[in-house]
Amino acid sequence: MNTKENIEVRLWDYIDGVSSAEERIAIKNLLANNVEWQEAYAELLNMQQMITSSDLEQPSMRFTKNVMDKISDYNASPAVNYLNKKIIWGIGFAFIALIAGFLIYAFAQLNWNASAGGSSYFAFKNLDFSKFFNSTYTSIFLMANTIAGLMLLDRFLAGKKNQA
Repeated sequence: MNTKENIEVRLWDYIDGVSSAEERIAIKNLLANNVEWQEAYAELLNMQQMITSSDLEQPSMRFTKNVMDKISDYNASPAVNYLNKKIIWGIGFAFIALIAGFLIYAFAQLNWNASAGGSSYFAFKNLDFSKFFNSTYTSIFLMANTIAGLMLLDRFLAGKKNQA
């Protein structure tokens, strides 16, 4: 229980003042009676005093300006558009083809000879998408298109954010 790491953690909590009242009393008792705790406490106090007394080194006032001047000496390469428009159009066409395929399949399944006296002209109960949507290939295609669409939406929104 009283490993060196455990002692240091408890002492840092004591020094920082984040330990509970019972813990503070227990640590005071240990500091009064235990040599190992006294040595660790003195070491941690010395370390904290060195940390608080040291000033952070600051770069010269002209440092940032000098760095920016050096960077401006180099010719910046023009921004490259990493999204190929043909790929975007291809993915869009794939989405449109998928939706058109679903609509064609749905219209092919409709009963166009239904009477007008019923609640609807179409017999929607005859639509059977179970054959079409149970296909593993369809699920994979839908998942891949969803991921590609989300990636394109993310790139589009990032571009809008960068323009603003």
